[in-house]
Amino acid sequence: MGRGCRLLIASLLLAVTACTGDPGTPAAPSPDVAGDIVVAGGRDVTGQNGIRQQLIDEWNEREKKADSGYRARLVELPGSADEQRSQLLGALQSGSAVYDVVNLDVTWVPEFAAAGLIRPLHGNVLDRDHIESVADTARWGDEVYAVPFNSDVGLLYYRRDLLKAAGVQQTDLSAGLDWGQLEDLIEEIDEHPAVGAYQKGWTTQLAPYEGRTVNAVEAFASATEGFHFTGADGHYDADIDQLTAGVAELRRRTESPYTLQDAVHSDEAATLSDFADGRTAFLRHWPYAYRTLHQSFSEEQLGVVPLPGRAVLGGQNLAVTEGSQRARKATELIRYLTGPESERCLLDAGFAATRVSAYADDDVGCTLHTTVSSASPTGERADRMPRDKAGRPAYARSILLPALQDAVQRPRTPLYGAFTQTFTAQLGPLLGDSPPGDAELAAALDAALKKALPD
Repeated sequence: MGRGCRLLIASLLLAVTACTGDPGTPAAPSPDVAGDIVVAGGRDVTGQNGIRQQLIDEWNEREKKADSGYRARLVELPGSADEQRSQLLGALQSGSAVYDVVNLDVTWVPEFAAAGLIRPLHGNVLDRDHIESVADTARWGDEVYAVPFNSDVGLLYYRRDLLKAAGVQQTDLSAGLDWGQLEDLIEEIDEHPAVGAYQKGWTTQLAPYEGRTVNAVEAFASATEGFHFTGADGHYDADIDQLTAGVAELRRRTESPYTLQDAVHSDEAATLSDFADGRTAFLRHWPYAYRTLHQSFSEEQLGVVPLPGRAVLGGQNLAVTEGSQRARKATELIRYLTGPESERCLLDAGFAATRVSAYADDDVGCTLHTTVSSASPTGERADRMPRDKAGRPAYARSILLPALQDAVQRPRTPLYGAFTQTFTAQLGPLLGDSPPGDAELAAALDAALKKALPD
């Protein structure tokens, strides 16, 4: 619409205020003030002096040579993702911290945009090279509010060595498999229960936090083609039949004959440990586990394929704060950090890149002088992650890219915090000792989500 009213939603409260502006056109920023461009976000999974810091250091070197007067500084927020979200919301709403760029989880973009805490960006910050499904996470309404930095998607890791030890003939699952085939393989392994520490077929993240939400959304999206909890406007849009089918699929995926009992209390770290210790043959996890697991396992021992059914997108997007005094230069920094060469650096370091060229174009390389994946003076790499001839993670082009392209988003709503808290809590009884029936649980879930996501 033209000049009118925009609904601003601060945190989980519906606080409405009037403002003006042309949709799709960012407000004209005041002249930039030279100085530090502060980038706030969570921990870099590539470790101390990780790839994000290296990219910022490289940008700083360029600015120093140009004598621009600008320098970027990375601030890593402590705590869990939920705690980081709360810190950012509080800081930006109160003005207590001067952040120019915030690294937002993809589910936070609608909330921060609707609350007026981040600026609309020119649409050309996204281009055809961005993976379409990933680029959609940077939009809210008719405007672009962020740029994809690194992505994430659920994957299925498997232990080739445990399959072989159990007498399974086919230990290369690169052609992919559906949930029924996965169950068949688990039953085949279970016929040989004396395989080391092995206990159950698979494990995943079912503790009462965002991991449970992700696993459940994957099950619900797999159960009903085209299923969405919310419509384009962020309002609740599911029905009882869809919810019942989703509950049934989640029950199937978490049944005791197949799932490690400890999964109900496990997060990413715990499931990774259980899988590495051989307690399970299969693991649902994120792309960074590929690099981590290959520090201990060879390609003959470990494999990875797309998750059966639909997988959920994760990742982080970079946005410029509404209060930034360096909005123009901050946008320039974001363009550098998310450009083709930078995305290739992120991929080489173990992140899921957001651009197709990082996976498919051998002419696009990482331009950093030193990265976490660089070779040592003897020619050996510091990590043992398998790589293709162009230096990418070996699975990137054939497994990771298609998984990202086919992935689904979690509900798009400014009230995502209310959604995930309600969703996680309502699904708890399904994982308990006396779970309710599918229809009963679906009805309770429907009623709770209608309250959490009002029209």
